[in-house]
Amino acid sequence: MNRNYLKALGPGILFASTAIGVSHLVQSTRAGADYGFDLVWVIILANLFKYPFFEYGSRYANATKTSIIDGYKKMGQWMLWLYAIVTLGSMFFVIAAVGSVTAGFLQNLFGIQFSLLGFDPFFSTTLIVFTVSGLILILGKYKVLDSMIKVIGAVLLLATLTAFFLTVSKEQPEVDPAFIPKNLWTSENVLFLIALMGWMPTAVDLSSWNSLWTIERMKQTGYQPTLKETLFDFNFGYITSALLALVFVTLGAILMYGTENVIEQSSAKFANQVVHLYTEAIGGWSYFIIATAAFAIMFGTCIAVLDGYSRAMGRTSELLFKSNKQSYLSWLTLGALGGIGLIYYYLVYLKSIDSGLAGVGFKRLVDIATSISFIIAPIIAIANFKLVSKKYVGDKTPPIWLKALSYLGILFLMGFSIFYFIAPYVL
Repeated sequence: MNRNYLKALGPGILFASTAIGVSHLVQSTRAGADYGFDLVWVIILANLFKYPFFEYGSRYANATKTSIIDGYKKMGQWMLWLYAIVTLGSMFFVIAAVGSVTAGFLQNLFGIQFSLLGFDPFFSTTLIVFTVSGLILILGKYKVLDSMIKVIGAVLLLATLTAFFLTVSKEQPEVDPAFIPKNLWTSENVLFLIALMGWMPTAVDLSSWNSLWTIERMKQTGYQPTLKETLFDFNFGYITSALLALVFVTLGAILMYGTENVIEQSSAKFANQVVHLYTEAIGGWSYFIIATAAFAIMFGTCIAVLDGYSRAMGRTSELLFKSNKQSYLSWLTLGALGGIGLIYYYLVYLKSIDSGLAGVGFKRLVDIATSISFIIAPIIAIANFKLVSKKYVGDKTPPIWLKALSYLGILFLMGFSIFYFIAPYVL
């Protein structure tokens, strides 16, 4: 590979790490476990129709050497305010969902059961996850994040593909004769469908992170990549995350669909279930590999999500209020505290009221986060499409086929957002 391509490589891997967390490990596995291969078409369409709007984040950054959030300001102050409101409406739920899953996998890997500050073991683990993630970002900034994610990505890819090929090569579990397939077209199950698409491969509003990380990579290396080099980096990450989504849904379908195995509702139990399902299929020797890979996926996602939201809201507040450069640290702190607060409410407070609500709280938290992301997707998609017109990026406009796919993507996102609201009344 040309050395210049390596200089540009980084933001795409960060994107893949962000995408592979909850949407793949949790939602894709749930899709396979509950519906077999019936939702593969959803995963393919979501990845296809969202592709242009993520690509435009990287394209805009390369063309203008500024983030697409700066582009929102060029469209008008109203668009920047709209982006800020949309981001604030989802960021705490997303951070909480990612943090709770990460804590579950950390508990599973190390068997953490101690109480911190009087809190139960799970919430204590959550505090550790957010504290360590925050310190890594404060002390190491983008350079450490970029280097760490590349190592995590390599571990993830190797372990996941090993699990996949060994699983599909073994004799598959028999379907329970009493098994009754779920009916997708009910109001409750359609909400899961929307949630699955909401973060497949991830939320469209996170496309701004691509541009922020692309700019940061340029600052780190001192190299200004060509558009081809920037898009190579993005496409590498995007295609990898799309293929891994199909891997996870396949593993869920093979190991769980039609069996007595039922997806656990709590994050810690779900983490333990996923790791043990894989190791039972592959062999006990693989436990540490699978557990490490699963935690690495989520830990990398947690750090990337905290960094992405902090950068995005930091830049937004700088443009809106001409605030100082400390806005990143302020938003990092606020994001972590907001995520911890939601986790406490859904997974600790609700449990104190009724122990049966703890698992439901985890599922509800993930579904709320993913659903919000999908509902707001058309707004961001339209803005991103407008910002790659000749007026904004000059001769670096997208090719005709990508423009055509953009129109189809906007119709797809708008159609399912409308369907989300009318589904309870028509199903």
